[in-house]
Amino acid sequence: MSITKLQAARRPTREELLARIPAFTAEVARGAAERDLNRELPFEAFRLFRELELGTLRIPVALGGPGGLPSDYIEMIAAIGAADSNVAHALRSHFNYVENVILSEPKERDAGAVELILAGKLFGGAHTEQGTARPGQVTTTIVRHGDSYRLNGRKWYATGTAFADFASFSALDEEGKTVGVLLPVDRPGIRILDDWDGMGQRLTASGGVLLENVEVFPHEFTRRGLDSQVGRHCSTLRQLHLAASAAGAVRNVLADGIDYVRRQARSAAHSAAETANQDPFVQQVIGEIAANSFAIDTAIAAAAAALDRTVAAFAGGNEAEIEEVLISSALATARTQLLLGQLGPRTAERMFELGGGSATSRNNNFDRHWRNIRTVLNHNPLLHKSRVVGDYLLNGTTTHLKEGRVF
Repeated sequence: MSITKLQAARRPTREELLARIPAFTAEVARGAAERDLNRELPFEAFRLFRELELGTLRIPVALGGPGGLPSDYIEMIAAIGAADSNVAHALRSHFNYVENVILSEPKERDAGAVELILAGKLFGGAHTEQGTARPGQVTTTIVRHGDSYRLNGRKWYATGTAFADFASFSALDEEGKTVGVLLPVDRPGIRILDDWDGMGQRLTASGGVLLENVEVFPHEFTRRGLDSQVGRHCSTLRQLHLAASAAGAVRNVLADGIDYVRRQARSAAHSAAETANQDPFVQQVIGEIAANSFAIDTAIAAAAAALDRTVAAFAGGNEAEIEEVLISSALATARTQLLLGQLGPRTAERMFELGGGSATSRNNNFDRHWRNIRTVLNHNPLLHKSRVVGDYLLNGTTTHLKEGRVF
């Protein structure tokens, strides 16, 4: 048997990969509150993620992978989010890249992309820039320099890039057209600044990347677009990934709340109960938190199932069916985000009804849950999403559902 076939034979199955997730999340959860307090980036979590080969989950069996479904991957992200939503969030660019690779035509894939993913490489990137007149505008430039090119600019929202092996960047070429490149993050001239100053998701390395005269070779240009059907599917998937990260944070609220009541909380001054766990007010709050988490998880699972149907439609090749499921999955994810926007912050805030002043202790760091959920929800305007959903239901308008961008 050849080395390649021998390696493929040893790759974990879908079931084996899924079975590795609980041990991984248990390790990630250890010290998560303290890492947030001290702003210690979770490099060890990503080392272990590579070691366990969890980044290969979505690679189809036909390409040498385990063949995990989108719903498998989304549930994994929610489970990781329940341990540390920073780690879950920081994996978004990686799985967006993987999804693009496996659904694109072979001629549109970056050279060796599948092999790199199966080898455990992680992918990040940054396209947004600060100081532009409108979001999405690009001032980073790429110009020819002999047989290669030179990339110069400064990017923002480089979530996960500090933990990645490769990163994608957008730039304007000499004709003023926007192009994309995929580069190893250790390429000379790439400097990850880690200057993210948001109140939440503080450990996602979501700050800037400085690109100073970075050499780019012709084969490192990418050719995928947001407005293709695959691009639209991946845009929906990116949105659901964010929601799953926050859904995990809501699960964490429930776990931390139960632990706090059992470990430290006292019954209310006017309660007849001797202990907090017997206090009907405390029981009511825990029940409400559990119900909210269940509702969010149920919506996440339904939206993930819609993504499964999209992938199945791609395999079938029926254009009308593909278009129908793309719209359906975009709507499902938007509704999920709207539900999360209503229940997530409220649930994190209600946690403080479980105790008195001690519940606000910085040592507990319970406020990280609200900060993290609120920060995730600020990524895209919920008012726009609700209007688009309403416009579709009232008038059948699909304009923004098809744009493949922030929606």
